[in-house]
Amino acid sequence: MAETAATAALCPAPTTAAPDCPLEADTLLAEGLARVLACYAALDLASIPALAACYAPEARFRDPFNDVRGREAIAAIFRHMFAAVAQPQFRILRHWRTGQDAMVEWQFDFVLRGKALSFDGCSRLVLGTDGLVHSHLDYWDAASGLYAHLPLVGGLMGWLAARMR
Repeated sequence: MAETAATAALCPAPTTAAPDCPLEADTLLAEGLARVLACYAALDLASIPALAACYAPEARFRDPFNDVRGREAIAAIFRHMFAAVAQPQFRILRHWRTGQDAMVEWQFDFVLRGKALSFDGCSRLVLGTDGLVHSHLDYWDAASGLYAHLPLVGGLMGWLAARMR
């Protein structure tokens, strides 16, 4: 049976696999998720091309600072990250997947102006039946995760937080 866009969008997990969603497709999804998680866990400046290859050519990546499409634009975000902070590292805390949708909880550790910092976040990934990430939406608190540690902005964020208590 030919695969339709609707079938691809609703591909269930293997325990509930329907004839329209073969086990091979689920294997590609599982392998694709494992590959992108391994790339994030071992990310360094030299491995950015390998990370970008985990994304579909027109993939969307959105976080509190960016909303881009395409592998090169995604790679540029991570090159900028390595230029802006020292020792960036993602620690994958846990993840789960249902069909093509995956959620990943992570901790981002980095050094900014000599101070070791970290914050938690999560990512919603939508994988295609090709095993590539087609959509990556990051959720994290930019106010406490990064803004609070910037000169001037950090002081303003602290003042606002105190006023709201």
